[in-house]
Amino acid sequence: MSLNLNKVVLAGRITADPELKQTPSGVSVLSFSIAVNRSYVSKNSEQGERQADFINVVAWRQTAEFISKYFRKGSAICVTGSIQTRTWNDNNGNKRYATEIVADEAMFVESRSNDSSSAQSFGTDAYGAAPSYSSNAGSAPNFEDHNTDDDLPF
Repeated sequence: MSLNLNKVVLAGRITADPELKQTPSGVSVLSFSIAVNRSYVSKNSEQGERQADFINVVAWRQTAEFISKYFRKGSAICVTGSIQTRTWNDNNGNKRYATEIVADEAMFVESRSNDSSSAQSFGTDAYGAAPSYSSNAGSAPNFEDHNTDDDLPF
């Protein structure tokens, strides 16, 4: 018996406005990258400067549509999914490689006001769980667009 596990959870900030695209067959797809901080430990084991990794993510169908509607450059996001590797030959016949995260779910991780002093997540339920969207779910969540923040409870 062998063990196979490929699960990723990332939280960071989107590096550019996501652009929703469609495949020739009409399937929604979204490619973007997330800047994720990591601590740098110097040779003498002291805490050093923070460094960022820029991780490529691809989302499909309803998950792609959800991200393109509610997230922009600089938005904090948490995605869960799996690591995928691909290879192909470019126009010059060179072999190319890509490693990316295929997002199954995307979640809000901060309030809409971006108030860093607030610990409340945007749209949390009574148990503190942030809303997420999974491409495995039947239908998209019923989020409403608000033109102003005046009627929001946070």
